[in-house]
Amino acid sequence: MDESGQMRDVYDAVADPTRRKLLQLLANVEDLPLHEITVHFEMGRTAVSKHLAILKDADLVIARKVGRETRYRLNAKPLKEIQDWVSFYEGFWKENIIKLKLLLEE
Repeated sequence: MDESGQMRDVYDAVADPTRRKLLQLLANVEDLPLHEITVHFEMGRTAVSKHLAILKDADLVIARKVGRETRYRLNAKPLKEIQDWVSFYEGFWKENIIKLKLLLEE
């Protein structure tokens, strides 16, 4: 949750390229500890941790404690909202491309 106690917006969370890279990384594994995630980025643990916190606030990442370390894994369910939004425009573009094709054939 952000400072106002609201869940972070999924679109805001995925707007940053570093966070998209984090999601992609976590999509390919069951779960990873912070030190294994950090090696994939040219930034320190604190910066990576802040990005993970934003993703966690948007419910895109699930964190669990295993001993002294925190392990992170992807929760892709909130991405469905983005997929639904984009699919609406996919239909829009398909329809307009068909119209353009018909126009060009005339």
